Amino acid sequence: MTAEPPSPTEIVQAAGGLVVRRHNGSLQIVLVHRPVQQDWSFPKGKLEAGETFELAALREVREETGMACRLLRFIGHTDYLDRKGRPKAVAYWVMAAESGFFTPNEEVDELRWLTLESATGMLSYPHDRELVAVLLAVEQVEPLI
Repeated sequence: MTAEPPSPTEIVQAAGGLVVRRHNGSLQIVLVHRPVQQDWSFPKGKLEAGETFELAALREVREETGMACRLLRFIGHTDYLDRKGRPKAVAYWVMAAESGFFTPNEEVDELRWLTLESATGMLSYPHDRELVAVLLAVEQVEPLI
């Protein structure tokens, strides 16, 4: 009996947002705490069937933070293995919050607005810290908001 070749693993496609605001002259960013993973990260989630990356990013940010946002610019993507061992690619946009407010839920139990420096120290994953470094570099060349 011969073994079947492994089936190719599909890449989990997701999108999210680096939600920013200007507060007392400093750029601040939103981090969310996910109780299931016990981590601090950016709001994000998987694309739904037929959904664009941009629409998924806006939807996921709204679902996890309660905020309706406006896309400012694409900032980059991260690639890693998810907790089930599947390859995952997440596209991120810098976003400005326009309305709404956070209510703790099953997926996200805490939200914090932090300076970029504070966020870097609190983020759980190196790939998220790399996005903050890109954001900081962009902000120094051309303020986002």
